[in-house]
Amino acid sequence: MSTWANLGLQDSASPLMEQLIFFHDHALLILVMITILVGYLMFMLFFNSYINRFLLHGQLIEMIWTILPAIILLFIALPPLRLLYLLDEINEPSVTLKSIGHQWYWSYEYSDFNNIEFDSYMIPTNELSNDGFRLLDVDNRVVLPMNSQIRILVTAADVIHSWTIPALGVKVDGTPGRLNQTNFFINRPGLFYGQCSEICGANHSFMPIVIESVPVNYFIKWITNNMNS
Repeated sequence: MSTWANLGLQDSASPLMEQLIFFHDHALLILVMITILVGYLMFMLFFNSYINRFLLHGQLIEMIWTILPAIILLFIALPPLRLLYLLDEINEPSVTLKSIGHQWYWSYEYSDFNNIEFDSYMIPTNELSNDGFRLLDVDNRVVLPMNSQIRILVTAADVIHSWTIPALGVKVDGTPGRLNQTNFFINRPGLFYGQCSEICGANHSFMPIVIESVPVNYFIKWITNNMNS
């Protein structure tokens, strides 16, 4: 999760988020180079005193400043095309999770395991434990196995919501009457926090999501206990 003075992106917890961070750094480097070049040229214009009264056109420089930006745009545009296809690909998921957005909570269903269902509400501030995070912790966390391909199906029961986990590089809109899907692969254990990122009414951001990534054997025990209870 984000902490104080965290100026960059969160540490990734999935291969897709790693690729998104790489593209962010790639694009930012190009933007910094362009900014420095244009800034230098503008700065030098203020201090030179060269005047050419007969200069009416310059085909060479016009060709350069037309072709060069086009090449730079190709360097920016081609890497995310591959990334878009990777984000959209579903590769034989081990677990399918269904998430339904309500105001102001999420409902989850593990349809692969005897249809385990539960609601996930934000813990109020006055009920929060000393080690809890205000506006981020929930009463029922989503438990998922690490090193497994996870598919998530997202929809909404009332208005548009968005199931967003920054550390996993996942943002899926939940639209009433539609079922959207994406996949992710959690490569380390831990707690990963997110919130609804749609403007769906007052207090819309207070729809927290908490994923608890655990080893597969712990996940099987959790599933078994919930099926028996």
